[in-house]
Amino acid sequence: MGSKHVCSLHHSSRQCWILNPLSEARDRTCNFMVPGAGENLENTMAAFQHAVTIGTDMLELDCHITKDEQVVVSHDENLKRSTGVNVNISDLKYCELPPYLGKLDVSFQKACQCEGKDNRIPLLKEVFEAFPNTPINIDIKVNNNLLIKKVSELVKQYRREHITVWGNASYEIVEKCYKENSDIPILFSLQRVLLILGLFFTGLLPFVPIREQFFEIPMPSIILKLKEPHTMSRSQKFLIWLSDILLMRKALFDHLTARGIQVSFWNDAFYFFCLAEPASYASPQARGRIRAIAAGLHHSHSNTGSEPHLRSTPQLTATLDP
Repeated sequence: MGSKHVCSLHHSSRQCWILNPLSEARDRTCNFMVPGAGENLENTMAAFQHAVTIGTDMLELDCHITKDEQVVVSHDENLKRSTGVNVNISDLKYCELPPYLGKLDVSFQKACQCEGKDNRIPLLKEVFEAFPNTPINIDIKVNNNLLIKKVSELVKQYRREHITVWGNASYEIVEKCYKENSDIPILFSLQRVLLILGLFFTGLLPFVPIREQFFEIPMPSIILKLKEPHTMSRSQKFLIWLSDILLMRKALFDHLTARGIQVSFWNDAFYFFCLAEPASYASPQARGRIRAIAAGLHHSHSNTGSEPHLRSTPQLTATLDP
């Protein structure tokens, strides 16, 4: 049996949201973002609202759970960096959580700070209520069964299964998410990404069923934007180069999207540079590969003339310089 027919057997039967593969506006070259991105205090309602206002198609956020079992949106479990108070979210009731500092360092931009008037840590349900039609990517930051259960309950309560994806780099957390609620699309864990790469390069990928719906990977070359190149060893630079060569494969992305899997590129720096400096965030080789992929998708979209926001047709989310 040919691989084409095998792919059809393992094509995802679930229809899920699809983000814009391209956008003409400079501020929308990034299709999904971590709210904050150097523009507001991170993970606040003001940051979420700003992200949606400028045309972001998907929000990415991190969740933790408080002592009184409230699901909150915060990148860190320990609040020392963001609030100045050395305390864990899980040790406090929601009403006891300290506010964010007035100014926070931007981790992906050297000598840069963001500030804002909204300094309150929001509840996940507040985000769901404010943006009922906006796709959201939820990172379950800690391996906590109660957190996973509570997030699942909220997704079901607000009927967001079709526009929510959840998971973590941890295979164990993703497995727990899937067992808790298989109706919510899941991310590929790091372990599964490595497995997919192994299957791809051995030619076995078409023969293996895949239950994940969101292939979310970093562009390795962006790491060079976060570090001083002269402080990196040759082996570190080699690993970045090798990872870039292995991950940025058009054939792999074509195969996954043909099976109904959403493909997106991300990195802490990626969210910022794709908005402010789209030509500088990736290596020329990586930009060339993404440009070729996205150009083909743009041509396909232009021929159909369809609305690019929420569609059930498999597409690839790519970010590139104009």
